[in-house]
Amino acid sequence: MRAKREFRDRGTTEVAVLDALVDRQEGMTVFELRSHADVGIDELETALAALKDDGLIETSTENGRLHIAPDERVVPDPGEDNHDPSFFDRLRERFGL
Repeated sequence: MRAKREFRDRGTTEVAVLDALVDRQEGMTVFELRSHADVGIDELETALAALKDDGLIETSTENGRLHIAPDERVVPDPGEDNHDPSFFDRLRERFGL
């Protein structure tokens, strides 16, 4: 699942972080997030700081571990189509394939 369309105009790393968090809404540790977003620790730290400042992520400590979760306004509604159509999607739509 991907973050809502209105939050996709951010930097590549921030969007990757939001998408990873939306996929696992129960939260992720920094290490889990780093592996899912496939970014370096410095990039991740910068992205997390920006997302936290903008209120797009929430943090909590459970069993001594920091968990990061998406803010509810970033998560698309169950029926919402939040992906941008690919080139092939547009072809299928246009030519009825």
